[in-house]
Amino acid sequence: MTSAQSSNSNFSENDFNLLEDSEDADNHTSALTATRLSLQFQLDDSYLGQRIDQVAAAVWSDFSREKLKQWLKDGHLLVNGNTVKPKYKCEGNELLTLEVELEAQTSAQPENIPLDIVYEDDDIIVINKPVGMVVHPGAGNSNGTLVNALLHHYPKSSELTRAGLVHRIDKDTSGLLVVAKNLEAQFSLSKQLAKKSVYRVYDLICYGNIIAGGTIDEPIKRHPVDRIKMAILPGGRDAVTHYNVKERFQNFTRVQAQLETGRTHQIRVHFTYIGYPLVGDPVYMSRVKVPAGASELLSDTLRGFKRQALHAAKLGLIHPRSKEEMLFEAPWPEDFTTLVNTLRSENKAY
Repeated sequence: MTSAQSSNSNFSENDFNLLEDSEDADNHTSALTATRLSLQFQLDDSYLGQRIDQVAAAVWSDFSREKLKQWLKDGHLLVNGNTVKPKYKCEGNELLTLEVELEAQTSAQPENIPLDIVYEDDDIIVINKPVGMVVHPGAGNSNGTLVNALLHHYPKSSELTRAGLVHRIDKDTSGLLVVAKNLEAQFSLSKQLAKKSVYRVYDLICYGNIIAGGTIDEPIKRHPVDRIKMAILPGGRDAVTHYNVKERFQNFTRVQAQLETGRTHQIRVHFTYIGYPLVGDPVYMSRVKVPAGASELLSDTLRGFKRQALHAAKLGLIHPRSKEEMLFEAPWPEDFTTLVNTLRSENKAY
């Protein structure tokens, strides 16, 4: 375990706006046992005239619309205690009741992979993810992922979509992730992310001299040619990054960035777009740039740093059950610390 810390006190950070005032997670009530799910949701006038299958998919977004339609047909999802067809039009005052046995939601297999657990209780797990660990199985990464490790650590996570994951960080980005251990927690955390009230702060090292902090507000979508990359393009999803300068070197800047949204590669794309790409980024940097006159130590350190210099250092959220504000911190990994120390000694600002 690292020296990562958690706090239930009010946040004391000054650099950014922190968590917004949070309402109760939502108007769900539930009783969860090992595999049986019992959920209720009270509709209001905002749902008037909408199809019940569309409403259910909006209310319980962690389940697919097709699955919810099947539960409607099978009588697991009731409206005012009655079975209705998926095309039923809501009057806006119905009580939805979902009673179902949960089946495995993932085909991934558990693996005994050590986890750096910063905090854990009955509802959430906060993990300090190491560099090189893929978060979710995918093409070319069917095992050795965070999901595989979670399934071994907490087998009931198989009952949750994405094993309880509510957000991700890139394979070669280190730092903090929160994982839900039950559906109520997953709903609550997903809602906080949607409301942009989860506090996510990253430390990064970029090329160039950034003069002052600011905000990058540019839409992001998949690159039209290079499908590995994301890009700033019209019609992309809104993406907002706030940042502050923390330390200046001759040819580099240490920055702290706060995510307002959480798009794929958001920080990497945003800082490349404004002309300050991240040190070591293998996707958005065509080659390693070594400053003229760099010492052998600095040159070797830069050439040996083969991943984006990005670390998810702080994570703030409202606990799904207790409603307490929680703030977690994770120290820099060894390679990031070495990079910063080398810049301090070999690339000091004038």
